[in-house]
Amino acid sequence: MPPLPFTLFANPNAGTPGTVVLPEGGFRRAWAEITAWPGYAPTPLRTLADSHGLAVIRLKDESARFGLGSFKALGGAYAVAQLVRAELARHPGSGPETITVTCATDGNHGRAVAWGAQRQGCRCVIFVHETVSQGRADAIAAYGAEVRRVPGTYDDAVRIASETAAAEGWHVVSDTSWPGYTQVPADVMQGYRVMVAEVLAQWEGAPPSHVFVQAGVGGLAAAVSVHLRLNLRPAPRLIVVEPDHAACLLASAELGERTAIGGELDTLMAGLACGEPSLLAWQELSRAAAAFMAIPDEAAVAAMRLLAAEGIVAGESATAGLAALLRALGDPAACETLALGPDSRVLLFSTEGATDPVLYRSLVE
Repeated sequence: MPPLPFTLFANPNAGTPGTVVLPEGGFRRAWAEITAWPGYAPTPLRTLADSHGLAVIRLKDESARFGLGSFKALGGAYAVAQLVRAELARHPGSGPETITVTCATDGNHGRAVAWGAQRQGCRCVIFVHETVSQGRADAIAAYGAEVRRVPGTYDDAVRIASETAAAEGWHVVSDTSWPGYTQVPADVMQGYRVMVAEVLAQWEGAPPSHVFVQAGVGGLAAAVSVHLRLNLRPAPRLIVVEPDHAACLLASAELGERTAIGGELDTLMAGLACGEPSLLAWQELSRAAAAFMAIPDEAAVAAMRLLAAEGIVAGESATAGLAALLRALGDPAACETLALGPDSRVLLFSTEGATDPVLYRSLVE
């Protein structure tokens, strides 16, 4: 790992009490449904050959999840199923073809929503912003969705999708939440918890002491946090990792309140290019995360190459956790802040495979 700069902020509010973000009943329903889907199988938990001086580093490899190439299949498709079921119950006699679902995406969430809509038989319109690669847009369209490209950033696409849905009577299936819109994002996050439950069933030996998890709006990181806090005592230290040009959670932690950041959010880590934290995610992470980190794109690419050398295919948004861990290990002050040492047992999440194969090859080769 080259000597690249990073930002580390220890959360002064870690451990303070708060509200229950994801009730257990919702997770039990998500687990029962998702594990019954055709093609369901737990994804592998891999132990890295090089522990970098730690007791163990294990990585949850989501590159083969339901053939979609990312963990997002657990959340977007499950939320679509819940929404369609609720709508049909409210309108007896109508069919799923009368329902249109929509969202904004950097790629993987839109693919999951499109796949979920195809499974349910409803219409799907996905909004992508101007820097989403054509390969990712084509992968969404392959599941029968109409893809609309709009100017601006991911956050701009979120607003346009919401406004269009309100005007057309469509249903937004977003992985980010805001005041007045929390139920669907909560369903998405409950789906993500299936992945964390699999980890706990697969983990051997003493439980993880540290978790480095990447974040865009924070839904995944919050789902990981909720599930580990409820099932492990003591809970591992959770370090939330973002691109340095899109670190909205770190900025919120520094200010002590949920805040949006501006700019172009220009990062190779396309799935993490978000400027405004999810409300539900912030309610969890503001009190449960031990620290927040921001890393440059070069660190994520270097981590992609390290994993490729071990035979693990991880896309550019999948390696932020490993990249942050390795940067911290190269800095004695960071190791002290995070209590990283020879006895540390670290859990990472490789959240996508080569979901844009052309880009993956250009970065790794």
